[in-house]
Amino acid sequence: MNKSELVIIGGGPAGLSAGIYASRAAIKTVLLERGVPGGLVVNSQHIENYPGFEGGISGPELMVQMEKQARRFGLEILPTNVGGIKSVGHKIVLETDRGELSAGALIVATGAQPNLLGVKGETELTGRGVSYCATCDGAFFRGKRVAVVGGGDAAVEEAIFLTKFAEKVYVIHRRGELRATRIIQHRAFDNSKIEFVWHSVVDEIQGGDLVETAIIRDVRNNESTSLNVDGVFIYVGYRPNSSLVKDVVKLDERGYIITDENMRTTQPGVFAAGDVRQKLLRQVVTAVADGAIAAVAAEKYLEEKA
Repeated sequence: MNKSELVIIGGGPAGLSAGIYASRAAIKTVLLERGVPGGLVVNSQHIENYPGFEGGISGPELMVQMEKQARRFGLEILPTNVGGIKSVGHKIVLETDRGELSAGALIVATGAQPNLLGVKGETELTGRGVSYCATCDGAFFRGKRVAVVGGGDAAVEEAIFLTKFAEKVYVIHRRGELRATRIIQHRAFDNSKIEFVWHSVVDEIQGGDLVETAIIRDVRNNESTSLNVDGVFIYVGYRPNSSLVKDVVKLDERGYIITDENMRTTQPGVFAAGDVRQKLLRQVVTAVADGAIAAVAAEKYLEEKA
């Protein structure tokens, strides 16, 4: 069984930030990532709201720089899948494709995934007009026409946010009324830039290099129409990648990991950082902050247990 002082699961901004802080503190740390480090950020073509980059930076470039920085401090990054986690005494034991790995502390930074519509053109045009984050990409649609898919709080709030930039925002919802809270609904109804497309779903997203058209179908009569838009923002929910620890730590009703302000979960020695934990804002900057806090908290935990 391989041993480390600290194991981090997930190589997105939270995991890499935790790796930077932990490795720099001379903690023997290994980061486990089943794919390519970077997380969902690698899908962002341009990030304008991460401090320190006046002209912005692409998601892939930012993640490459974070990974290089983490490796420079000695972080070991292993490409492997984690199949299970259990607590044995004061140790955390992980079952991986490379065998069992034990650690004194664990940081879970496995992120979250947006639910997809699953329609033609969605995947192909992601990052080229299809987005799951208005806060990240809204400014690129200044003076343009966009569609928001969904009827819950997130969808309607982001539609309102997009009116700061777009000249027209269509909210496409399969029902005849919104699921969002009343106060948010009223704000949207009072906004002249927002137009609601009721009883409708998106069947296809079309475009060449960029999004050009959304094919909308009325669920009452199955009639289809074309909506000329420059962007499609999809808000049909997120799902946290927390199934790995559902029997180890406490989750909220949506499956997000519950932590305190120091990223401690309900299981001693297990910390969580980034989009997988219950929080107000899910952005690169908050994920990086979470990772730093989690690493420092894990360091103090390991010192107390030494």
